[in-house]
Amino acid sequence: MTTTHEFWLAGRRASGETAFEVRHPHDGSLVATVGVPTDAQVEEAVAAAAAAVPVFAATPAHQRATALDHVAKRLAERTEEIARLITAENGKPIKWARGEVGRAVSVFRWAAEEARRTNGETMRLDTDPGGTGRYAIVRRFPRGAVLGIAPFNFPLNLVAHKVAPAIAVGAPIILKPAPATPLSALVLGEILAETDLPAGSWSVLPVENAKMPALVQDERLPVISFTGSDKVGYQIMDSVPRKHVTLELGGNAAAVVLADWNSEADLDWAASRIALFANYQGGQSCISVQRVIADASVYDRLVEKVVAKVKAQVTGDPSDEATDVGPLVDENAAKRVESWVEDAVAKGAELLIGGSRDGAAYAPTVLAELPADAILARAEVFGPVLSLHRVEGTEEAFAAVNDSAFGLQAGVFTHDVQTAFRAHRELEVGGVVIGDAPSYRADQMPYGGVKDSGVGREGVRYAMDDFTFEKVLVLTGLDL
Repeated sequence: MTTTHEFWLAGRRASGETAFEVRHPHDGSLVATVGVPTDAQVEEAVAAAAAAVPVFAATPAHQRATALDHVAKRLAERTEEIARLITAENGKPIKWARGEVGRAVSVFRWAAEEARRTNGETMRLDTDPGGTGRYAIVRRFPRGAVLGIAPFNFPLNLVAHKVAPAIAVGAPIILKPAPATPLSALVLGEILAETDLPAGSWSVLPVENAKMPALVQDERLPVISFTGSDKVGYQIMDSVPRKHVTLELGGNAAAVVLADWNSEADLDWAASRIALFANYQGGQSCISVQRVIADASVYDRLVEKVVAKVKAQVTGDPSDEATDVGPLVDENAAKRVESWVEDAVAKGAELLIGGSRDGAAYAPTVLAELPADAILARAEVFGPVLSLHRVEGTEEAFAAVNDSAFGLQAGVFTHDVQTAFRAHRELEVGGVVIGDAPSYRADQMPYGGVKDSGVGREGVRYAMDDFTFEKVLVLTGLDL
């Protein structure tokens, strides 16, 4: 008999009246059942968060930092347990799941450091005669309680990117994990419950998606941090124009290989990184490589190497240490990817490798000659599929990168520092990675996009800024 997991309501365990199942994407086996909060329990959590706003904002920095340090320590101690839980609920290969736990440890550690060193700024105002004897102190204060809505693809680390910055600034947070992957967030709740954070400062509520609009509209939650699809994200933003909404949305990430990246070693490296990061989360990453844009002078050699490297990716049971590519989050996701590849091939794309589905698993796939009217040419596939494109020169390559509704990150393989700065200037993305795939992310750097890839930035300090506002204190009559 499977025990129903409790959730976390204002820092304490709670049980709902109904429950839903979490199943393993690889074999469909039952992983857990999870309780669903009632409407009354959701109201209790929101009311507690609103009441905690002044209390949590007034907590000393050392209290918040100590709690964050504790979370980092306990996550590290429970790495293997939590990694296997991620694999079970998400289907992520175990080696990548361990990496995700390690990244979450770093996020909480950085948040503890930032909580200790966030001091605001000062400025003298006597630079003009009217400011004689005046001095200003500028500090940041929480905008209010935060509604954090997390996706399934990084069920711990993207939760960490919402919870850790909120705690660091003293902003109460209600976290809604993805229905497919709530278990990692619930374990995080166990660890948070070991701290002395104020009552009401955090809740983890596996609320049904149908109940999300009411939470989004609730005026007691003035900040919304959402990671997920662009369609849902902009629906949220449009529905609450007076709230502070940050959106981390989709991508259609390009890896550009330019003419100067032309030695065998260069192309081997590029092909290895492209193959790895087109498939490493089953392609279920917003900065997974989806488009490869290669100069004509290196295109043919690169194609051969990319296909070989993709073929070498080990697929199968995600709990196997050797597995590189596991299943997608569910069979419907795999069926969608399958239909998009079929659409591309029907319209003239050349299938170089892959193109087959087995339940929730989709084989790593490479396409060439992708027509512009294929769905894959414009939308985010969120699956292990990449397309190869031949261009003539840097200008055409950069134009191809920018020919997208999305703008999250791009990778540019070049040795030319002038080209690197040109890429930084001209590419319409939130981040440019030189000499590697676009999939590199350090969790402390500002991460986010432009165009349909969202607004705002993650990365602990940058999210802290989003969750707070500046308030000025002017002191008068001072002998400066």
